[in-house]
Amino acid sequence: MKKKSYKLSLEKSAITTDFVQEVKAIINNTQNNVIRSINNERVLMYWEIGKKIVLEEQNGKNRADYGTYLIKTLAEELTTSFGSGFSARQLNFCRQFYLIFPKVNALRSQLNWTQYRLIIRINDEDKRTYYIEEACKNNWSARQLERQINSQLYERLLLSSDKEKVLAIAKSEEIPDQPKDIIKDPMVLEFLGLKPQATYYEKDLEQAIITHIQQFLLELGNGFSFVARQKRLLLEDDEYFADLVFYNRLLKCFVIIEIKTKKITHQDIGQLQMYVNYYDRYEKNEDENPSIGILLCSDKNDKMVELLLPKDNNTILASKYQIYLPSKEQILKQMEEVTKIRKKEKTDEVLNKIFTEDNNLLQRLAK
Repeated sequence: MKKKSYKLSLEKSAITTDFVQEVKAIINNTQNNVIRSINNERVLMYWEIGKKIVLEEQNGKNRADYGTYLIKTLAEELTTSFGSGFSARQLNFCRQFYLIFPKVNALRSQLNWTQYRLIIRINDEDKRTYYIEEACKNNWSARQLERQINSQLYERLLLSSDKEKVLAIAKSEEIPDQPKDIIKDPMVLEFLGLKPQATYYEKDLEQAIITHIQQFLLELGNGFSFVARQKRLLLEDDEYFADLVFYNRLLKCFVIIEIKTKKITHQDIGQLQMYVNYYDRYEKNEDENPSIGILLCSDKNDKMVELLLPKDNNTILASKYQIYLPSKEQILKQMEEVTKIRKKEKTDEVLNKIFTEDNNLLQRLAK
């Protein structure tokens, strides 16, 4: 009996861990493919139902009245045969789904029905396109997609960039070449679960971010990977510690984040600039771009930041954080303010150009 047990033990030890993992990978891949196939067929089914409803509606003499009657009656019949998955509300989603996506080849196999239901609620076509591209590119789950929509991600990116560039980057037609193309202001950190209160210790906010690092990376945006926490920088006999260090593969640079739970000061900007300079001189490779510093703060003075830094600054950014989801009204108000500033900057730019051209003309005439 002992010899048989010993033989079985030897046979078992002969099976390598790699072999077992490879077989498990085959099973997992097959299961994932089956799930994707089912989800895709489900999306196509709802699209076909939506198409049938729309075409049948168009045959009715009074579309509005007939459409309401049609969906109500069809829901009753389908519920009797197939259960509660075909309610009038669901059929209305199918109808809307087909009207928004009339071409079946425009549908994405990466998206499931739950995700499409979130997307078809968006009225703005550019906004829909953005979330479709981002969800497919980043393999967002339905919950992640819902969170990004609720946090007004599209609108927040428009605050720091322009619509055409945001869409081009989302479609991978353009590579982001400036931090403002992907860094959000404000950053929404509601997933940290912090309760509103008068003050926070910076270490508490930092610990909450580390605990929820996956969600924080999602909020940071595309291409970020975590490098270090409290990175020790030794300058002769003095020690300094950078709060959080990331790397962005799209921008090809290090990103150093300093957390400030109070309104930022000029000393904070100077400290972050020192960290950025350190990484540029001692950490980055020759083929990498200059490092970026982000002051993640509860409040800031944009004019102070602007005056402290060079006009062509692209490496030091200040971004406010908030621990609750922004309302649509808040985002719209911010967008209106940013639009006014951009219009003024554009006007000033045009006037300066005219003045320069006139001045050059006068100088030529004087000669």
